Amino acid sequence: MTTVAEYIAQFPPEIQEILVRVRKLIQETLPEAEETIKYGMPTYFYKENLVHFAAAKKHLGFYPTPVTIENFAEALSPYKTSKGAIQFPFTKEIPYDLIQEMTRWRWQQVAKQDS
Repeated sequence: MTTVAEYIAQFPPEIQEILVRVRKLIQETLPEAEETIKYGMPTYFYKENLVHFAAAKKHLGFYPTPVTIENFAEALSPYKTSKGAIQFPFTKEIPYDLIQEMTRWRWQQVAKQDS
């Protein structure tokens, strides 16, 4: 698979719906970022990798970098996290607003480097 559309198309319709929504909110939040596939998952790049997302069997994986996870630790406390990953279970409401907020914060961190 070479495009994000191809990546999304491989999943069942109910998962595709979630992935399409995440893709759209990231595209709206990061209009200057390049959309690509890296590490086998959708990736948004501007000078460096900004965020990645991926569907697993039971959760949506979101990868906004360790510093973002540290910054949002309180908001992420209900979810399983590791150094660089967050798991949003498909059995719960996906926190799209939180994903967008972390994506926006990540963009601001990289955009600051331009100043």
